[in-house]
Amino acid sequence: MENNIDFVEGTQAKKGHPKGLWVLFGTEMWERFNFYGMRAILTLFLVNSLMMKEEDASLLYGGFLGLCYLTPMLGGFIADRFLGNRNCIMIGGFMMAAGQALLFFSATVFPSNLGLANTLMWTALGVIVFGNGFFKPNISSMVGSLYPKQEKSKLDTAFTIFYMGINLGAFLGQTICPIVGDVKVGGVQNVFAFKWGFLAASIAMLIGTMVFYFLKNKYVVTPEGKPLGGLPSKNDDSDYEEGEAQKAVFSKMNLLLSVVVFVALFFTFRYLLDGDNFIKTLIYPIIYSAGITLALLIISDKSLTKVELQRILVIYIVAFFIIFFWAAFEQAGSSLTFIASNQTDRHIFGWEMPASMVQVFNGVFVFAFALPFSILWDKLRAKGREPISPAKQAIGLLLIAVSYFIIAYNVKDLGNSGLLAVKWLILLYLIQTFAELCLSPIGLSLVGKLSPKRFSSLLFGVFFLSNAAGYALSGSLGSILPPTGDKFQAAQSVNVDLGSILDKKKVANGEELFALAKLNIASVDAKKAKANHIDIAKKIKTAAEIKTERELAAKKKLPFVDKHQVSDTTFTAAEYNTIRDKQLITVSYPTFVGFTIHGLFEFFMVFVVLTGVASLILFLLIPTLKKMMHGVR
Repeated sequence: MENNIDFVEGTQAKKGHPKGLWVLFGTEMWERFNFYGMRAILTLFLVNSLMMKEEDASLLYGGFLGLCYLTPMLGGFIADRFLGNRNCIMIGGFMMAAGQALLFFSATVFPSNLGLANTLMWTALGVIVFGNGFFKPNISSMVGSLYPKQEKSKLDTAFTIFYMGINLGAFLGQTICPIVGDVKVGGVQNVFAFKWGFLAASIAMLIGTMVFYFLKNKYVVTPEGKPLGGLPSKNDDSDYEEGEAQKAVFSKMNLLLSVVVFVALFFTFRYLLDGDNFIKTLIYPIIYSAGITLALLIISDKSLTKVELQRILVIYIVAFFIIFFWAAFEQAGSSLTFIASNQTDRHIFGWEMPASMVQVFNGVFVFAFALPFSILWDKLRAKGREPISPAKQAIGLLLIAVSYFIIAYNVKDLGNSGLLAVKWLILLYLIQTFAELCLSPIGLSLVGKLSPKRFSSLLFGVFFLSNAAGYALSGSLGSILPPTGDKFQAAQSVNVDLGSILDKKKVANGEELFALAKLNIASVDAKKAKANHIDIAKKIKTAAEIKTERELAAKKKLPFVDKHQVSDTTFTAAEYNTIRDKQLITVSYPTFVGFTIHGLFEFFMVFVVLTGVASLILFLLIPTLKKMMHGVR
């Protein structure tokens, strides 16, 4: 690629792309190594080390990713108004490195101090969330800023190249972190190894931040050599289009109304998402409410012209449909990882691939096909046949639907003991990669083209809010994963016929349900248990801790000393009857909008329908969106 680029030191190249793009490419590459490497092993760490249920791990995963794409709203605002892109990228980079280090310590103190391990885990995820908020919108905004207005037509290609950096980093992270962190010994998960994956992610983020620090002043500059992304107070008129307002105008009334709208939306979503999981009833409503509120606040700006308003509305409409894309695509780190771990034959040429590494094929395929897609768009553009951005995104949604339909067909007859061949997961990631290349980098480019300069970073934050909403929805959808084959086998190991209970052919007694709860198969109704003065959750947690301590002692060939009393993990006959009769512990198939999900076929068909319908509606809206873009393709 470099042979085709004519660079001139300190100036914008007449052909090809500026060197600053490659600096941002390298910075983002290491940041994505950090993020995707951690993401690959996070849910397995939560389930295997911190003893979290898969359903709760999926909800936490979706909430965490959602917050990672909610905080760019804050990071974009701070950059636009106070610190500038450069400073925010540096702050975010160091925060994410620190967050990964905290995850390393969380995995290190486990299992000797499970309480501290959980505290460190929650703290780490919080630090990463805010670090990502500072970093993500600002580096994307700087890619768009590298190109003067007469060269904005290069942005699709530039963001596709930038996307190659993202996915090269993802490939490295999803390869190295699972190799060192997702380790099995004799078929049993080595819970001590996760820390090395988190440490590798922390080191990668430090490298990326230092790359940006040392090279930004030399290469991340305007064609005239002026540093990009500096303090907002140092911007001048040349940074804006002729006649374009330089500051947003939000009245005090609009700001007050935004607060009222946010609160009203929060309680509305909280009511609609009723449940006993605080992530679902607190974090998810915040994500959904913030996205809608910020979108409404921006279009209340009195300085917006009619053309600017319509272009922003195009961003909003496309962002809405992107929610369904990410809800389906981001099953990679939760439900698809659990399926890869529990009901997939992962042997390739005699080698069993770690479950967390299967998703690496997405990064491999993006890196392999990003440049061909870029060339394809360039050739179609030269012939005047390039689809507009919303059309490309509709194609992406359709491809997601196709990928899930293919895998749904192949799991239809698996039953409870059959294994899915890993080739079908690889094919799914291939098709979803094509979908991603039609949608995600094109969406970033679209925001760069349509955003007024004064809203550049903030609108990237709004765009990432659609990702946040999609990730939150992915967590909710991932939590409806029906029991996979390993759950039936685990239940059988404690002499419980899970199939009979799920199909309601047999009523489980309290002892059987408690056994399933200890295996993280059954659910505890905390409110009902408290009302009946039975601390089920504590007994289940204690039983799980004893089991873990016994297994670890056996691995280390040390004697196991049980310090607990029998009453710490058992109930009286009367308590067992209460558990059964009042359904304090239940096990059942999950449901979605009134439909029961009995198996993987129905689970995957949920995504076929969601993305298929979204694709069809977006295709129908294309003529209207084209008019609202006012000449921008």
